[in-house]
Amino acid sequence: MRSRRPIDPDSIDRLFGLEPVFEPGCEDALRPTEIVTVQCPYCGERFDTVVDVSAGAFSYVEDCQVCCQPIELAGELDAAGMVVDVTAGRAS
Repeated sequence: MRSRRPIDPDSIDRLFGLEPVFEPGCEDALRPTEIVTVQCPYCGERFDTVVDVSAGAFSYVEDCQVCCQPIELAGELDAAGMVVDVTAGRAS
């Protein structure tokens, strides 16, 4: 008979190829996302969107939630990982 050992969450993640989970309330956990308000360079409407800050500065294309035009979002983070600047431009 095989002995059973306790289930280790890290070994399950490795077995199934899962990413680490963000645990709210953990003081040492990085905040993987942040909500920012941007203004669409096409229609001028402001809307909130979620940006991924887990890897530092970011740049990607997202469609406007109002007019559906592609917007290039770029952002800078401070030393604490907080968003300090987000620019929204027309995607080329």
